[in-house]
Amino acid sequence: MKKRYHYLLIVGYLLTIILNSCKKQEVTTFTKIKIPASSPIAPGNISGFVKGTLLTGETYTVTGDVTVKKGDTLASQPGAIVIVKNNAQFTIQGVLQLLGSKDQPIFFNSDLNKPGTWGGFQADSAQAITIKWTHIDNTGGPDASGSARRTIVVNNAIPVDIEDSWFTNGQDDLMGLFHATVTILRNTISSSGSTDGEGINLKSGAKGVVAYNVVFSQAGSGIKLETSASIPFPQTEVDVYNNTLVSNGWRRGSAEPGRAVSVGVNAIGHIYNNIIVNCYHGIELFNDGDLVHTTYGNNLFYATVDTYADLVDPSQKINIRDNFYPASGLGKPQPTDLISKKIGNYDPLFMKFDGTVAAPNGYPNTNDFRLQSSSPAFSAGNTKYNLDLGAYTSDGKGNQH
Repeated sequence: MKKRYHYLLIVGYLLTIILNSCKKQEVTTFTKIKIPASSPIAPGNISGFVKGTLLTGETYTVTGDVTVKKGDTLASQPGAIVIVKNNAQFTIQGVLQLLGSKDQPIFFNSDLNKPGTWGGFQADSAQAITIKWTHIDNTGGPDASGSARRTIVVNNAIPVDIEDSWFTNGQDDLMGLFHATVTILRNTISSSGSTDGEGINLKSGAKGVVAYNVVFSQAGSGIKLETSASIPFPQTEVDVYNNTLVSNGWRRGSAEPGRAVSVGVNAIGHIYNNIIVNCYHGIELFNDGDLVHTTYGNNLFYATVDTYADLVDPSQKINIRDNFYPASGLGKPQPTDLISKKIGNYDPLFMKFDGTVAAPNGYPNTNDFRLQSSSPAFSAGNTKYNLDLGAYTSDGKGNQH
């Protein structure tokens, strides 16, 4: 009798497991669970201390500076629209979580819809930053001293995840990320920096990956890696691969030209599979960078013209091909690189490119940097990263814009 009882107990236990497993699978496979907004924010005017969730399809008008306090979260559902007035900014001391979607991106813009007319996200002491499928336009409005503000600035050892988003017409660094662990994937950065400013500026021990991004017509460098000059450790070390970097570095002129990618001040870069076109300088490795541990190769360099006049001093004619690896740096052409020797040679064959070399801040980006089927960028990559070069790859992992 005792054995039978144990037998029935075991059978019952197994039946419970089987039923629960089927139930779990059914819920996971067939049931869509809608998670309601935490502390929904009512549409309309907002300013001051704010926390909660911006709602799908609603419009919010920022009438004055917004602060998200430590311990609080400002989130957004897909499709929220935020219009910023009065040169206001978002100060993030807590968590920023903007989660748009491909079908319903989030929008942040000023009411004036002109470059440099609001303050962006000042997140020096933030706890975490996540931005996905979000348009952030016309940032860089002046601070109290009259200086342009960065679009996104973080000065804290936190996770920063920025993916699949669009950034246009900023006035200084688009991203200034110091100490952070970064995931910067598949974004499009266009026409930012007035007379200075990098697209992606990583310093002071930043770690992570920058891949499949398009950076077009940045005033300074597209991607810049440095460690603090006064605190050389921990080192900045970043994988920079499969980016498309076009027409960057011209608005600063020859006194401090911008680069597609630069590595200096004890930083380490691993730079592969990038397409670099019409940049003032291509890849520049400075003698104060950690060049022993920096690695690079399989990058494509192209210029649509042989020479171009320096914007600051037009009497200087810049030979773009001489600057693919500029003499001022220690980088050298690699056997795996595709380096154009003349117009037409190793043309990446973008679907549509207007040939821009240098352009003003706010210049419209009407280009399509996807690749034609006969592009030499296909199957030319370091396969540790991708078979192809540039932000748009044949495996579908690349930029989705």
